[in-house]
Amino acid sequence: MAARREEDAAVYLEKHKLIELMDNLTSMLFFYRPEKPREFLIEKLEQLKLSQQSGVIGPNLFDDSNLDVVFRIMDPDNKQYISFVQYKQALTMMGIKDINECPDGVNEDRISHETFKTEATQGLERCSATYVQL
Repeated sequence: MAARREEDAAVYLEKHKLIELMDNLTSMLFFYRPEKPREFLIEKLEQLKLSQQSGVIGPNLFDDSNLDVVFRIMDPDNKQYISFVQYKQALTMMGIKDINECPDGVNEDRISHETFKTEATQGLERCSATYVQL
C-alpha cells in the first residue's frame, strides 16, 4: 500500500513539474535573497503563470550578459568558439539537463558564441517552464 502511494506521489510530482518548480524558486530565493520572501515567491509564481499563458520567457537566473561571461570563462584565449565538451560542461553547470547533442559546429568541435547563447537560452527556457496549465 505504501509503495502505491509513493508511486502516485512520484507521478503527481512529475506531472506537475513540482520538483523543478521548487528547485527554480529555491535557487532564485538564494540568489536574490529578497527582504520579503513570500511576496517574492508569489511574484515569481505569477510571472511563471503569465509566461506560460503568453509565451513570454519565464524568470530565471541568467540573462544575456551572464551567458556572455560564461562563454568567456570557457574561452579564455578568445578564440570565439569552445569545444563540445566545454559547451556541455557550461550548460550542465547552469542547470540545463536536456542538452542539444547536435548543436551547430559540433562536427568541427567548434561551438560559436552565438550557438552557445542560443542553446543556453533555449535550455533555460525549458528549465523555467515549470508552470503546467492543466
